[in-house]
Amino acid sequence: MNNEKLHYIASLFALEGEIESISKLGEGFINDTYIIKTVGQADDYILQRKNHHVFTNVPAMMDNIAAVTAHIKSKVADPLRETLTIVPTLSGELYALVEGNFWTVCLYITRSMSYQRADSVALAYQGGVGIGRFQALLADFDKPLNQTIKGFHNILHRFNQWDEAIAKDAAGRVAQLKEEIGWIESRRVPMLNFWSLVEDGTIPTRVTHNDTKISNILFDADNGQVLCAIDLDTVMSSTSLNDFGDAIRSYTNTGAEDDKQIENVSMSIDMFRAYTEGFLSERKQSMTDSEVEWLAFSGIYITYEQVLRFLMDYIDGDKYYKIAYPDHNLVRTHAQYALLQSMEKQLDEMKKIVAKYTEKH
Repeated sequence: MNNEKLHYIASLFALEGEIESISKLGEGFINDTYIIKTVGQADDYILQRKNHHVFTNVPAMMDNIAAVTAHIKSKVADPLRETLTIVPTLSGELYALVEGNFWTVCLYITRSMSYQRADSVALAYQGGVGIGRFQALLADFDKPLNQTIKGFHNILHRFNQWDEAIAKDAAGRVAQLKEEIGWIESRRVPMLNFWSLVEDGTIPTRVTHNDTKISNILFDADNGQVLCAIDLDTVMSSTSLNDFGDAIRSYTNTGAEDDKQIENVSMSIDMFRAYTEGFLSERKQSMTDSEVEWLAFSGIYITYEQVLRFLMDYIDGDKYYKIAYPDHNLVRTHAQYALLQSMEKQLDEMKKIVAKYTEKH
């Protein structure tokens, strides 16, 4: 996008100071992100074009972000650095609609840094602290949030899609996948039993981040401590165990998500221990007994869901996930299944670790 258009869009927002430059920031797989630099001592800003094909209801998404960040700001010592600050338009809106595109601005958090991946137990611990603190600050949040992505981590929804995909057999692959389909079907009942506890309220519904990778946590560049969770586009209401389980799926994998060498793939119990210790150092005081009981299993639940989704997309003819070669989704399925099996074998040890870090002293 040309600089003149970017300056026009930026001028629609209630910025302080004169704009010095606007430049691209990051790789932008979903949204297009820019940094607005201002002259002198004025604040800098982050400008984003939200992908309304992925997030089909941007106004609802922005309402969620506004509600959640307002709640966090009421609880922290440094509200401009310990959560995102939305900058409204000159007319007070949370976004500007320009030629069919939704644009938003937030304050740039100064003296901050981030990591692209958690490649050590020390970073895994800090990742747990980041998401644990985010959840702890919102444990008493009691306002309804909009559902911006339908059926996210809802296994009932996934099974409905799965059953339709099997019946349709769009790519004619079902016959050759009896073993893999058996992996899914053999675990259907325990997965539904877990989700029933969410639906009947035994496991409470809370604010969830839903994208818990380490790059979505900002650190203080001065002291290396966790500042806040960012990239709140996927914030919704669900069980907070989903955030923990998704982090465990990504942090603890000793191989790649699409590793062709299955022997490379397992769950690192050391990474699990580090993330769990960090997470529970912030979160354990606000967890219910049912959340503690099912915390370790949530890693299995989320990893199972991902096995199902990769295999379902392969059955559908590779319509959802981008592939680099014809059997890419099948390779992903096998790699994630190896991770799932490793988690299942270590579940007892995972539960012991959870119990250790939730002990009341």
